[in-house]
Formats: sequence, C-alpha cells, structure tokens
Amino acid sequence: MVRILCIITLLSVILVSAGVAMVGGGDVRFKGGKPGEVIFHHDTHVTNLQCTDCHDSLYVTKAKDKRVTMAQMQKGKSCGACHNGKQAFDTKSNCANCHKK
Repeated sequence: MVRILCIITLLSVILVSAGVAMVGGGDVRFKGGKPGEVIFHHDTHVTNLQCTDCHDSLYVTKAKDKRVTMAQMQKGKSCGACHNGKQAFDTKSNCANCHKK
C-alpha cells in the first residue's frame, strides 16, 4: 500500500511539473522592421491573463499565423487591445518596451 501511494505521489509530481513547464508557451519572435525585433514573452503575460484572453480572439495559433501591424495595434487590434494606455502601456509612444535593436 505504501508503495502504491509513493508511485501515485511521484506520478502526480511529474504531471504537475510538466504542466507548469508548459504554461506560458515560450517566447515568440517578430522581425519588427526598422524599429527592431520584438520578442513576445508569454511568461510575462500569463501572470495576469488566461490563454483564451488572446487565443483565438486576438491571436491565432502558430499554424494559423496572421500578420500584425502597428496601424492595427493603434486601432485597438492585436497588442493594442490591451496596450492602449489604460490596461497597459500604449503602443504609440513606448517603442523601446517591445522593439529591441
């Protein structure tokens, strides 16, 4: 009986660890044009958001990738849905927060 409980506990720890490691989805890199590359850090965003807050409404999966432009963001689409100066820093005047040369 003790052996079974140890095995169950070990399996639970492994499953929970694997689940925690997958939360966040990793970094996503965008070319970003002249202002420089943009690295989207999932881990920064998932502390306050659920995956469904962005997927599939603002963004789609990597397999269904779509182009994102600054003009779209400034109209409240994609990143601009939250980065509007109210929920998070705005996309119009905080270029260096996202773009890295």
